Amino acid sequence: MIPQACDSASPATLAQWLTASEAAAYLRVEPRTLLLWARQGKVLGFKLSGTSRHVWRFRHADLDAILLGPAVPPTERMVQ
Repeated sequence: MIPQACDSASPATLAQWLTASEAAAYLRVEPRTLLLWARQGKVLGFKLSGTSRHVWRFRHADLDAILLGPAVPPTERMVQ
């Protein structure tokens, strides 16, 4: 059996939930920026209920999808 050099792609890690601070560090942005993106729908995040403040959680797989996606969203038609 060959040991994996990096277990970041294992199913257990991909399902791992991150706090806003951890997710922001993973994306190398400020937590405030990440929360803004989550409110705008640019990043998939989940608000936890039952607290007086909104608490956000993010999944590794969703953050990786943001990094692997197109840099510029496609438009409906080309502008000439």
